[in-house]
Amino acid sequence: MRTLLTRILALAVLFAAPSCAYARVEINIDLSSQTMTVHSGSGETYVWPISSGRTGHPTPRGVFRPRALYAMVHSAKYGNAPMPHSIFFYGQYAIHGTTAVGNLGRPASHGCVRISPANAATLFAMVERQGAEIRIVGSPFSDVARGDHHGGATLGFAPMRRPRTLKEWARDPLAR
Repeated sequence: MRTLLTRILALAVLFAAPSCAYARVEINIDLSSQTMTVHSGSGETYVWPISSGRTGHPTPRGVFRPRALYAMVHSAKYGNAPMPHSIFFYGQYAIHGTTAVGNLGRPASHGCVRISPANAATLFAMVERQGAEIRIVGSPFSDVARGDHHGGATLGFAPMRRPRTLKEWARDPLAR
């Protein structure tokens, strides 16, 4: 009886394992609305404001997978700018935290997708554990992005208490 129970348990683990292996984070970036919607494999959903590439520095569109993850990188190309919690997805393009949180919600980068340092830390931890698929659509220079749209629901964001400084983030990147 005990061996039968052991075999049934082993069989159950084999059937359950593939479903756990495919728990991926879905990262959907809409350049038109300058938002990122994240669906975690464990069920959480987030909607965050982003800054994508400004005029002359487009953010690539398409479906990507993370190629490299770095807790902290500095951009050699753009004045040694800090790029906390970088998730590189295409060449030198990455999703990463920014200290320029006042620019979130409008195109402002050289092509990367910028998010707040706290959100970057949260996303980085999820992608590190579960892997991800990154889908980038839309155009930051469409009528919707410029605010020329008429009718329809307006996107809203929950207010943040106060954006953390880079020094606060460096002390504890995962704090909220």
